[in-house]
Amino acid sequence: MQIKIMQSVLAANDQKAAVLRTLLATKKILMVNLISSPGSGKTTLLEKTLPQLAMKQIRVAVIEGDIATDKDAKRLEQCNVPIALINTDGACHLESVSIEKALQSFDLDHLDLIFVENVGNLVCPAEFDIGEDCKVAMLSTPEGTDKVSKYPLLFHEAALVILNKIDLLEYLDFQTQTFYNDLAQLSPGTAVIEMTASKNLGVERWISWLEERVAAKKQLVKQ
Repeated sequence: MQIKIMQSVLAANDQKAAVLRTLLATKKILMVNLISSPGSGKTTLLEKTLPQLAMKQIRVAVIEGDIATDKDAKRLEQCNVPIALINTDGACHLESVSIEKALQSFDLDHLDLIFVENVGNLVCPAEFDIGEDCKVAMLSTPEGTDKVSKYPLLFHEAALVILNKIDLLEYLDFQTQTFYNDLAQLSPGTAVIEMTASKNLGVERWISWLEERVAAKKQLVKQ
């Protein structure tokens, strides 16, 4: 009986996600679902990313998912982009119905890209389709080498993996080659960007990756 209930929940979520995906395709908007553990650097990355995208005239909004508080949303206010905050009140992930409500607060006719900063968790957010174009997994070096093999669904589904805080490698027992081997075995060909977001190291590759995705989304719609 529990399996049937879970299947029902996922089916309803997936149906709503499909509707949102169609809507965003019609509006030529790329939506990126950013997933990681708490403290890996998602908000810091967005703080570095948003001003650079603004200079490139890419119009961005952010859906900020947190279990409680508006602390991360307030950090991003200085970037002068539309922000919709979703407090899950204990839930460990965002669902498509919440994303639908958040999208209603945006002017979709004047956006190119929407970031969803999902709740800090490597498990549940990977299981729920929210209508995104792609998932981006972020892993920071202090979390340890074994996360790819321990949380395979996220890293299998991710279009991109960001390895953050590489400036700490000399102080940690993080086995970089093991990380790459595990990822290659699980999801061959998945792109990786090494960076230290807080110091803007490697962020330019991330910006280029986003630019290509935004352009591809618009071209796909034209075709």
